[in-house]
Amino acid sequence: MDFNFSWLIIVVASIIGIWILGYFVPIGLWFTALLSGVRISLLQMILMRWRKVPPKVIVRSMIEAYKAGLGYIMRDELEAHYLAGGRVEQVVHALVSANKANIDLSFKMATAIDLAGRDVLEAVQMSVNPKVINTPPVTAVAKDGIQLIAKARVTVRASIKQLVGGAGEETVLARVGEGIVSSIGSSESHKEVLENPDSISKIVLAKGLDAGTAFEILSIDVADIDIGKNIGAELQMDQANADKNIAQAKAEERRAMAVALEQEMKAKAQEARAKVIEAEVQIPLAMAEAFRSGNLGIMDYYRLKNIEADTGMRDSISKGTQKKDKGASEIKDDKGK
Repeated sequence: MDFNFSWLIIVVASIIGIWILGYFVPIGLWFTALLSGVRISLLQMILMRWRKVPPKVIVRSMIEAYKAGLGYIMRDELEAHYLAGGRVEQVVHALVSANKANIDLSFKMATAIDLAGRDVLEAVQMSVNPKVINTPPVTAVAKDGIQLIAKARVTVRASIKQLVGGAGEETVLARVGEGIVSSIGSSESHKEVLENPDSISKIVLAKGLDAGTAFEILSIDVADIDIGKNIGAELQMDQANADKNIAQAKAEERRAMAVALEQEMKAKAQEARAKVIEAEVQIPLAMAEAFRSGNLGIMDYYRLKNIEADTGMRDSISKGTQKKDKGASEIKDDKGK
């Protein structure tokens, strides 16, 4: 029993030892590299394990580059790129694709693009096979006030030299939308845009919207144009309503001023009547004083009263005559009618 248990321990220890030896000493991978024509020492593969670099990724990338005719890529460069957080296999795939497509792409440029966060393989593929980007609906207003809603398709090709530091798709879409708005806004009538939608593409494409971006715009095609609202008429209506409100406010202001002036004149009239009454109150006092001082006699007082009565009678006769004349004129007017 003890003998069988000892043998079991030996077998398990042997398996673990072989696994550890195979993990740290990848003989099979070294032999594969040797047969592929890639020279790399077994010691370097062991040291890769200690440096936390997977030998399988590095060796396979070196074999792919060598077989694709890229020449011999240094192991240290691949390890440095992996330790920097790059994707070694993607970079090598991109270099192979660029070489087959006759695109000038160096290893240094490819690693820089990869470390910048862009997919270098996708960029190479986009350089070979351009990408079509659909713009969102762009709303613009022509000079005649009619709103147009346009959709465009932008065909772009990746610019390898501008991938590092170049603007992305969002910038291209924003610039194309700005160009469409400017082109439609400069049109005299919306009918011109509907008749010649290719004029938008020509004007926008001539502005060089791909400057400073990671793409090269090949073409801009207007896919659809819809007619929206009559913005000019709505603005005129809003302006007319605003003018009406302003006029009403000014009229109300004038009415309030007139009412205030009327009240002021009534107050002045009341003040004048008060002064008249005050003056009339002084008359009896003045007459009494004139009687006491002998400046006014009884006969003078009677004559004054007679004058006042005669004046009142004349006024009443004059008012009656005016009423008769007015009544006669109204009767004549009725007969004439």
